[in-house]
Amino acid sequence: MPKKEQKEEKEKSQEAASPEKEAANVSVKAGNSGESLPEESKVTEVSKPEEEPEDLSEKLEELNDKYLRLYSDFDNYRRRNLKEIGEIRKNASEDLVVKLLGVLDDFDRAIKAFDSTDNAQALKEGILLIFNKFMTILSNQGLEQMKTVGESFNTDFHEAITNIPAQSEEMKNKVVDEIEKGYLLNGKVIRYAKVVVGS
Repeated sequence: MPKKEQKEEKEKSQEAASPEKEAANVSVKAGNSGESLPEESKVTEVSKPEEEPEDLSEKLEELNDKYLRLYSDFDNYRRRNLKEIGEIRKNASEDLVVKLLGVLDDFDRAIKAFDSTDNAQALKEGILLIFNKFMTILSNQGLEQMKTVGESFNTDFHEAITNIPAQSEEMKNKVVDEIEKGYLLNGKVIRYAKVVVGS
């Protein structure tokens, strides 16, 4: 191959230099001439780490300290909450018990009256008054007695103890008798009524 041809190929390969070199050359030329370059032709410089390793270790210690304090605060909050919930559960019935103390006093007076009087009617009326007072306190707390006799048998409220032949066609599959009363507390069944169903 003649020397002239080799020289031409060498010049062509130099002209087709890598894009990085061209961009670097353009940025140097632009820097000298004061012109701004298009966004594609700008070369980005590699940024050096701004912080030294000592700064990083200080920051790590600071963050670790913050984390431990936050964890400790949360743990204290959780323990305090559990303690308060325990106390609430323990004393939740205090209000009701205080109200029932009046009924207990009435029963105490009624028992003393049994010894001092022979008037059965007066004793009966006294017991009925105590019962009504007791039921009023419980109903104010949300207790409600179920209506059962004559109602259609419903497994959501009633527990059938036995079936007996119905006296009429209307009483079939209805509650004929109540063995034990059922109760609702704020609309929720707390005791099912034990009933006898007509069949």
